[in-house]
Amino acid sequence: MSRLISNPYLFAFLAGAIAVFGFAPFGIFPLPVLSLAALFWLWSKAERPSQAAWLGFAFGMGLFCVGVSWIYVALHEYGYMHPILAALATALFAAVNASIPALAGYVQAKFNHPLTRRLLLVMPAIWTLAEWVRSWLFTGFPWLSFGYSQVPNSPLAGYAPIVGVFGVSLLVALSAALGLLIWHMRWNKLGKSALTCVVALWIAGAALSLVDWTQPQGESLKASLLQGNIAQDIKFNEDALIGTLETYRRLAESSDARLIVMPETALPLLREYVPEGYQAILRDHVRQNGGDILIGAFEREDGSYYNSIYSLGVSESQHYHKDHLVPFGEFIPLRSVLGWLINEVLQIPMGDQTRGGVNQPPLNVAGQKVAVDICYEDAFGEEVIHALPVATLLVNVTNDAWYGDSFAAEQHNQLSQMRALETGRMMLRATNTGVTSVIGVDGRVQAQLPQHEEGVLTAQVQGYEGATPYVRWGNAAMLLLAVLMLGVAWKLRNR
Repeated sequence: MSRLISNPYLFAFLAGAIAVFGFAPFGIFPLPVLSLAALFWLWSKAERPSQAAWLGFAFGMGLFCVGVSWIYVALHEYGYMHPILAALATALFAAVNASIPALAGYVQAKFNHPLTRRLLLVMPAIWTLAEWVRSWLFTGFPWLSFGYSQVPNSPLAGYAPIVGVFGVSLLVALSAALGLLIWHMRWNKLGKSALTCVVALWIAGAALSLVDWTQPQGESLKASLLQGNIAQDIKFNEDALIGTLETYRRLAESSDARLIVMPETALPLLREYVPEGYQAILRDHVRQNGGDILIGAFEREDGSYYNSIYSLGVSESQHYHKDHLVPFGEFIPLRSVLGWLINEVLQIPMGDQTRGGVNQPPLNVAGQKVAVDICYEDAFGEEVIHALPVATLLVNVTNDAWYGDSFAAEQHNQLSQMRALETGRMMLRATNTGVTSVIGVDGRVQAQLPQHEEGVLTAQVQGYEGATPYVRWGNAAMLLLAVLMLGVAWKLRNR
């Protein structure tokens, strides 16, 4: 231990790596609190802002090298990138994201305040604002924001319907600061006050989890989520297309549910090329069930390509086009400069798509108003709430087969659990290889299929109406609180 402390950068790296075990699939939610306390302690010992920045960078490298190591699988196994190049690209991606904690370390050090004031006001606020910036900078990557680690079992999850994931991150950071203050002050008056505050904070969260923020709307309905388990290396292979279509036809026809949902690009071709007879079979089946089916496929309109979900059944056919696209996977930033990366290095089908638009209405299907998000769109809470409070049900369709047997799919499922909590809506997740799940308004998984197995998940689901505080405010409440904390610290700078 003494050797670790004598090398603060290694200590920071390990603290960041350990935090990953607070997220799914491990779910040891106190670990991110402890890891942040370690980082805050290191920041408090830093002699210069530049040293604090490097400590933040080391922490971020530990967090992202371990937490998103599955990017290597997508680049090498399915993007066919050379192993060395894929490893370097993964490390570069981690380094870019680690620059945000580095910036946080530098900025908090510029607040030349006594330790107690920096711990309780500056560090938690700066950390949270840095996470928020990471959620939109360069199109955003909010993965591994610390608030997610608290869903669904931590008492702090009770705050999610009020302040959202970043508000929960702020409370995680504040808990870390209070814990460090308790350890630093031992059992003097200030230490006892800090203990009282952290206990009250967590008890209040547990109490808030008992509040019903939304109400059931109408009767429940039966829904089926299809998991075709089509291997990624054959998904876009023409020789496998007939087998893929047959798999999803068979799975759909096995269900008598009113709402049937296929995964993202379950049919890996343009909608205009899906055989009309095939679509008629699906349409006739769901009409017999008195409902609708949501189908994942690509669509082409006016020369533009979209990653889409469209409906067939008793309701008028509707569609949703994915809006938040994956850089390099679905669109090419700075195409004139970087277009070669998609065309020559990465072999990703449909790698240059068009955004669908922010304000697409929910789909009126199966008696519900369904807000659809595709792939990692469920990582962006303020985008999901655009469809609320009109939407009664959330649906996420995705294909995490890109990441093999890694823990990416379970981390992704945890993002959807947070969206259910924030919005007070059930979330239905239909995925190619998992995690296919039904998530309740409390953020807990009610039913789930085993990963990497073909199957149909059928469950009774309930639409909800009403609006949580987060649906009304978005991230405004968290931003106001964080800025207020910094404002108070600035006001007290000369005291």
